[in-house]
Amino acid sequence: MQTNIGITEDNRQEVVNHLAKLLADEYVLYTKTRNAYWNVEGKDFFEKHEFFHEQYLQLEEIIDNVAESIRSLGHYATASLKYFLDSTHLSESSRELNNSQGFIKELLADHDSVIIYLRENVNTFANEYKDLVTSVFIVGIMKDHEKMAWMLRSHLK
Repeated sequence: MQTNIGITEDNRQEVVNHLAKLLADEYVLYTKTRNAYWNVEGKDFFEKHEFFHEQYLQLEEIIDNVAESIRSLGHYATASLKYFLDSTHLSESSRELNNSQGFIKELLADHDSVIIYLRENVNTFANEYKDLVTSVFIVGIMKDHEKMAWMLRSHLK
């Protein structure tokens, strides 16, 4: 059945294209956070192990919500590792040491990158594509990333 929610097919396709890139970013960031959770070492191991656990659970929820948003717009959410790597704005891990400071700096940079991408698109969804719902939705995701970034940044003080 065709999706008829008051947004043209062309506009829905453009929104989905942006959301698919966001989904790729979220999945790569989730994977990098899982990596930190599994591999962090040092005197602060247990504290950071638990901290990264909380963060990847938050990202897991965001991933699911982005995929469901794509589905609600009448499209399929691509779930391919190759697609995610080809579509993400983020890079894979490049750190040599598995200490908490290295993981935190890298994850913080990735959260900041996602926040910037969302901020650049929030008005585009509402104004250009006539999709206020997705605009409000990504504001919520941006708020989640800002809080996670704040938590990461606080560990660097």
